[in-house]
Amino acid sequence: MVGRLLDGRYRIGARVARGGMASVYEATDTRLDRLVAVKVMHPGLGDDQEFAHRFVREARAAARLNHPHVVGVYDQGDDASDGTDTVFLVMEYVPGHTLRDVVRKEAPMPPGRALALLEPVVSALAAAHRAGLVHRDVKPENVLIADEAHGGRVKVADFGLAKAVSADTQHTATGGVLIGTVSYLAPELVVDGRSDARADVYAAGVVLYELLTGKKPHEGESPIQVAYRHVHHDVPMPSLLQPGIPDYVDALVARSTSRDRGQRPADATVLLHHLHRVEQALRDGLRSDPDLAADLLPRRTPSDATSSGDADDDTGERTTPEPFDASALALLTEVDPRDSGLVDDGSPDRTTALERHPVQTDAPAGGPATEPMRATPAVAAAAPTTTMTSTPATPVRQGPPGRAPTRAVPVTTTARRRSVKGPVALLLSVLLLGGVAAGAWWFGWERWTTTPGVLNLDQVAATDELEDAGLEAEVGEPAYSENVAAGLVIATDPEPGGRVLDGGTVTLVLSLGPERYDVPDLAGQTEDQAQDALAATNLAFGESSGRWSETVPEGQVIRSSPKVGTTLKPGATVDLVLSRGRKPIEVKDFTGQSFEDARAALEKRRLQVSVTDEQFSDTVAEGDVISQDPTSGTLFRGDTVSFVVSLGPELVEVPRVRAMGVEAATELLEGLGFQVETEQSDTYLGLGFVSSSDPEQGEQVPKGSTITLFLV
Repeated sequence: MVGRLLDGRYRIGARVARGGMASVYEATDTRLDRLVAVKVMHPGLGDDQEFAHRFVREARAAARLNHPHVVGVYDQGDDASDGTDTVFLVMEYVPGHTLRDVVRKEAPMPPGRALALLEPVVSALAAAHRAGLVHRDVKPENVLIADEAHGGRVKVADFGLAKAVSADTQHTATGGVLIGTVSYLAPELVVDGRSDARADVYAAGVVLYELLTGKKPHEGESPIQVAYRHVHHDVPMPSLLQPGIPDYVDALVARSTSRDRGQRPADATVLLHHLHRVEQALRDGLRSDPDLAADLLPRRTPSDATSSGDADDDTGERTTPEPFDASALALLTEVDPRDSGLVDDGSPDRTTALERHPVQTDAPAGGPATEPMRATPAVAAAAPTTTMTSTPATPVRQGPPGRAPTRAVPVTTTARRRSVKGPVALLLSVLLLGGVAAGAWWFGWERWTTTPGVLNLDQVAATDELEDAGLEAEVGEPAYSENVAAGLVIATDPEPGGRVLDGGTVTLVLSLGPERYDVPDLAGQTEDQAQDALAATNLAFGESSGRWSETVPEGQVIRSSPKVGTTLKPGATVDLVLSRGRKPIEVKDFTGQSFEDARAALEKRRLQVSVTDEQFSDTVAEGDVISQDPTSGTLFRGDTVSFVVSLGPELVEVPRVRAMGVEAATELLEGLGFQVETEQSDTYLGLGFVSSSDPEQGEQVPKGSTITLFLV
């Protein structure tokens, strides 16, 4: 691939990673002259339509996400320039390292550092879940961290296993093949292959455990053992390995990794809210917060405590004695990478494919085949065998290959006498069968009635309808509905047409109308506080932008978009405008320039102008600036710039010197600061008296000017 030009545009460079379905190369987009990452499907996999469709689905799914913590997808194509189909995906290039490198170097790490690394990951997953996408392969290898020179931003990559959540795409991608990384698989993925947003929440919780402790919660000699422990063992508390971890951090790990997915946060948006609460407790320096820990810990039902027989083993994990769900993990084996296209990339957790194989048991001789039974090899081997014995040396009949031999049991018969007990027994049997039939008719049909349809009726009308049918009505928890007006019935339990005992109770679910939330007043809050407030009202944080503000402190919310009070659907995004503080104003030096021009320029920029002094100047023209304070730097609106303004040169009136002796006139003029020169007038007689001067008597001239005396 190196040096090849894909699609006439992408020049392939060095390979930077290799995964189960594809390799990633550094490449140059020759059209836009930028560095990109190109993921190329392994040769041969493009011929497998199922794998190819999944690869294309990765492009479409990831391209729907526009989030600062998700690796951007630019292009997708199929190049056949060398005679073979090369399916490829063009993505944002993130120079740096992965979260796995951070785990190797820093784990175990303090809770604050672990949560700071996990927060952008959960934020990215929250955006995916809001878009209806499930990542399905969250692990440290899929979290990229840019170099400091490129901002150090954390980004989630490889949505190759993501799937749009819909009714027909809940199962595994390959019909019985479980795709994912075993160390981070949620129990429900192992048991029945079904996944939703809570599977990503579970994986994120496992990543948090690994950041806090430096170890994976479940380890084994094979993927099967690891998967088994995910199903039957709780993730232990991180504080068992790192005693300094607060109880509410333990609770967050327990909540996100609960084996009962109903106890986990519904999606990453809810998990992000819990994570912010824990971060705030850490910022407050709380070593323990029993209330927060109790709120975060998963709730245990009474059946968990009474029937499961939970106990702690020597590892600190809670285990349950429930039998392993054979239908979920029957004959679990790791697929040969050469057969599946899943090639080990050398990382500790490569994506693994696990297959389920049904096991059928033999049918009794002469009888119908039993329903297929699923069991693990261990379960099958440990299953007790029941045999019937008759006489020694019972012949053994060999069945088909792979089936256990069965023994033929000889049957002997003896003659019997007629007895009157036979008709009596027959009569009793008939009566018994009649009683059973009558009981079955009564208990199975007659005492039941059909739930009438009361949908779209109000509570009063629905209650009357049910009472007319001999049933009682009670109101259950209301629910939101986009289609049914508030106060009308949107569902019943049992549902319309369902069976209910005569005189039984039908629960009505009333509509609350469309689910809507008002944008809260976020002004004056920090960005984190605003995000928590949005999550609490089931709204989503979109993006933030900065604006200068003279009144709102830096880092606080100025306004939101949509504005406060706008009614939105749940999950709608709200953008924030954050204050960047007061806008700085650069000051220009106006020395030697017109003061009036300086005043106009500064007042236009909302600065105050003052004149502290006016001085005579032989070098600065009248009305120009002699000096200013400050002459440069940064000011803010309303600050003052002070000026000293020139009055021009100082003027002195020329005195009367006519008829004065030349010495006396010279002394007088020099005393006033003038320079004196003498010349002979046209009527010069040598008398030494002044006949006139230039400038003449009474004129205002600058101090230091030269006065010429004309003598007679």
